[in-house]
Amino acid sequence: MADQLVNEFTVNRPIDEAWGVITDVERIAPCLPGAQLQEIEGDIYRGLVKLKLGAMTFNIKGQATFMERDEATHRAVLKAEGRDTGGRGNAAAEIVATAESLSPTATSVSVTTDLQTSGKMAQFGRNVIGDVSKKLMDQFAGNLNAMLDDAVTSPRVETEDGAADTSTAANDGADPADQPVEVAPRVRKIDGPDTEPVDLAATAGPAILKRLLPLLGVLVVLVLLARRRR
Repeated sequence: MADQLVNEFTVNRPIDEAWGVITDVERIAPCLPGAQLQEIEGDIYRGLVKLKLGAMTFNIKGQATFMERDEATHRAVLKAEGRDTGGRGNAAAEIVATAESLSPTATSVSVTTDLQTSGKMAQFGRNVIGDVSKKLMDQFAGNLNAMLDDAVTSPRVETEDGAADTSTAANDGADPADQPVEVAPRVRKIDGPDTEPVDLAATAGPAILKRLLPLLGVLVVLVLLARRRR
């Protein structure tokens, strides 16, 4: 099943600062409910998205890659794909994000997602997916702005100059050939806390109920017919 989802949110920062944050996947990943970034390899980001509906849980493991990232026009294209580890379905998406300045202190961000799902994930329908997407994007925007506010009120403590000078002095006069060569790993693991799955019933209760009403109606009719036959 293919769906196009369009969501908008506001970042309470100037456009250049906001754009730098929303294209920093490692920084914004904790702001998205149910998402957990696990490793980075160049421009490839791998992780997990957790969803649940009643007793059924979806652990969608996959990766995302920037196909385009234009700093001048504030436009980025991200390709993502994932597979439920329990074999309940697959998902793939092309995500286009654009930013527009609203004021010197606010930026509007538009996210258009062309989503394709298969298996049990495709059974939710466009209404359910659209409702969940909007509510999750609202939560993401709230978490993102809260994170930015915390960064302003609680800036990181930088290393004292004295400590840095001591480290530098220890290497003065040493033969470079005698120094160990550090090779950056190809894959960088992200050691973060486990995330809680998004409860679809709680997030999109009315949309899911609307989808189930026709089925409930059929069940009621069958029950009434069974009673009459008795």
